[in-house]
Amino acid sequence: MAAVPQVMVRGSGDAASGAWPTDGRLTTANRWDHVLARWGVDRAGHRVEPGLYALGSPGRAAPVFVTANYTLSFDALRSAVAGLDCYILVLDTKGINVWCAAGKGTFGTDELVWRIERANLDDVVDHRTVIVPQLGATGVSAREVERRSGFAVEYGPVRAEDLPAYLTAHEATPEMRRVWFGLVDRILLVPVEFVHVIAPMLVTAGALYFVGGWAAAWAAVAAFVAGTVLFPIALPWIPTPDFTTKGLILGAVVAAPFAIARAIGSGGSPWWGIGWGAVHVLAMAPVAAFLALLFTGSTTFTSKSGVAREISRYTRPLAFLLGLAIALAVLLAIAGARGAAS
Repeated sequence: MAAVPQVMVRGSGDAASGAWPTDGRLTTANRWDHVLARWGVDRAGHRVEPGLYALGSPGRAAPVFVTANYTLSFDALRSAVAGLDCYILVLDTKGINVWCAAGKGTFGTDELVWRIERANLDDVVDHRTVIVPQLGATGVSAREVERRSGFAVEYGPVRAEDLPAYLTAHEATPEMRRVWFGLVDRILLVPVEFVHVIAPMLVTAGALYFVGGWAAAWAAVAAFVAGTVLFPIALPWIPTPDFTTKGLILGAVVAAPFAIARAIGSGGSPWWGIGWGAVHVLAMAPVAAFLALLFTGSTTFTSKSGVAREISRYTRPLAFLLGLAIALAVLLAIAGARGAAS
């Protein structure tokens, strides 16, 4: 997988501006790069070379858009403004998207000022304006950028696809300022979440297989899938305010068929079956809830303080529930062994 999109031609660039040429066409290789990025394959390798790019045949009045050197960010921008003559100034965000890089400080004032100077942007365009994504505003001080570089900062719309309409008046509508996090957005994040739990899921399922057979192994898989796959999809429709309680509810729902099957198939005393059914719920629900809690880092629904509050409030109760499940399973196993021996 190439670290630089195939449409980019490295070299001396445009003779007039020194910018590297690019276009708005997304190739099969670009789209495959996006798939690999979402699945966490070579996570640090999905980068574009920082610098100034020319899309189309931009003149000295062409707009200058700023983005991150993460391939998905760069490709989203250039494909959204395909057909426009413009410049794209790519900051070195270490292969991180605009929003996350702004929070980390790599999509920031210092880097933007340095790139403006490095690209000799004042010799490339006659105007003195750069258009920064709204989601990068937390990292960029417009006043400081203008003071140090002479370039004013316009905060453009949230979505790159709104840029052509934005350019008509250089003013974002309320709709352009709104951050959406719909079903498609959440589904696109599923691989990002799931890929991190594949190894622990397989280890847990393998261990439980030797203890409780295939039913226990599949229960473990179901708990991990509930927290990383089903949760992002069902997120807005689970009727509690906290991610953790949402995850507990979803985990309990997913655990219910396993619990019922174990209760019915255990034989002997009904309390025996109920006990093993409770083990499934007490174990699966907190696992799903913990993974749901981790999804706070991928969503637009939470704040830093809200995440910290959830972690403080729910981490210990989740650990207690899982510990209770393990203790109950051990007691039931000991009782079963004694019953078989007598």
